[in-house]
Amino acid sequence: MAADKTQVLAVQILTGIGGRGNISRLENCMTRVRIEVFDELLLNIPELKKLDGVKGYVKQGAQHQLIVGPGAAAKVLDAMQSLLENAADTSLNRPLIDPKDQAASNKAQAKAKYSAPMSGALRQLANVFIPLIPAFIASGLITGIINLLKRPDIAGGLALDYPNVLALLGVFGGAVFAIMNILVGVNAARVFGGSQAMGGVMAGILSSPQLAQITLFGEVLQPGRGGVIAVLLVVALMCWIEKRLRQWLPESVELILNPLLTTLITATLAIIILQPLGGVISDAIAQGVNLAIDQGGLLVGALLAGTFLPLVLSGLHQGLVPIHVELIQSHGANPLLPILAMAGVGQVGAAFAVLLKTRNARLKKVIKGALPVGILGIGEPLIFGVTLPLGRPFIAACLGGAVGGALICYWKVATVITFGISGLPLALTIISGKVMLYLTGVLITMVAGFIFTWMMGFNDPEE
Repeated sequence: MAADKTQVLAVQILTGIGGRGNISRLENCMTRVRIEVFDELLLNIPELKKLDGVKGYVKQGAQHQLIVGPGAAAKVLDAMQSLLENAADTSLNRPLIDPKDQAASNKAQAKAKYSAPMSGALRQLANVFIPLIPAFIASGLITGIINLLKRPDIAGGLALDYPNVLALLGVFGGAVFAIMNILVGVNAARVFGGSQAMGGVMAGILSSPQLAQITLFGEVLQPGRGGVIAVLLVVALMCWIEKRLRQWLPESVELILNPLLTTLITATLAIIILQPLGGVISDAIAQGVNLAIDQGGLLVGALLAGTFLPLVLSGLHQGLVPIHVELIQSHGANPLLPILAMAGVGQVGAAFAVLLKTRNARLKKVIKGALPVGILGIGEPLIFGVTLPLGRPFIAACLGGAVGGALICYWKVATVITFGISGLPLALTIISGKVMLYLTGVLITMVAGFIFTWMMGFNDPEE
């Protein structure tokens, strides 16, 4: 997105949400600008959806999310923040719509706040892991490159000629997993409103190798037991204790006693109760998912991939993030991600069918802009800009994804990455011997999404 277009879009978004005075929170993820406002009645959602550069809109809880695409989201957010800091531009202070009924405004805000508590909790959980996505992507791709270099049919004797290079690449690719729990502890403390350093310390205690030298209640302690599940439980408790002590302790000693007491109380409860509990939960998750995929075959794969896009719409897919991480930590491979990736591939096939059938010039333009990133695994522009508004193509895409998910599950394809990559790039991270099966699944899923959409049809929108 060019700089001038980014600036124009930033101004239009600020105007459409009611001006700078209506913003309570502003942030972005990989593809979306996420906005929370004080007064819902000041929003002009229909106009925001029509903006050139906005590929879709979705609301989750109190958050309004404008899909502008990968890379563009961060640029648009920077432009908006720059405008907000420029006090000279008074035009952005004016709301687009005047509130006519304060009672209705309060009701709208209350509804937005409490209508989806589950979605809000899962969004908090996702916010712990979203900042780690770049590290996961880098780690997964480096691991995939190492696997390719080790294959004599691709790299010849390169692995034998340059063993130190491969060893260094292994360090680069594995670093994120070596400090995974620490990163999760820091981010969890930030999300839960506690001290980030203390969150890292709690995760460090759970992962300390010295635990293996300690016997408690007749059992030797296990460093890292429970993985990120245990870390989330412990840091949540730590933040709660830290906040309570801040209220109870005198200000003169709070700075010294709070971290001391928080560490002693939380760490003790963590070792005795929460880490064993986290271990039970994480083992159940990892074993349950692997058992379902191993035993369920075609049916489980179809169900997982076919229902994933509706989960994305509701925000419930965010609850799957710790499961992805736990599978990698427990078994070194993630069989769930390739199955779910087929949902996005089905969208690509459906979008191709719509592109060939529609006579709407604007829709063709949206599809042509969204297809390249869709093939690369970022499907939100296609979902919210193409298939979902048309209705039946969205269902057809889900059915196409179900076909691919069934095959990927049956073939037992797995990846070495947790999450963050999908589509064609995921092929670089697929475990050895399964790459061609994954690519075959991608092709079949795309064709299935295309055929289902072509057969089901859609009402072509007028210009």
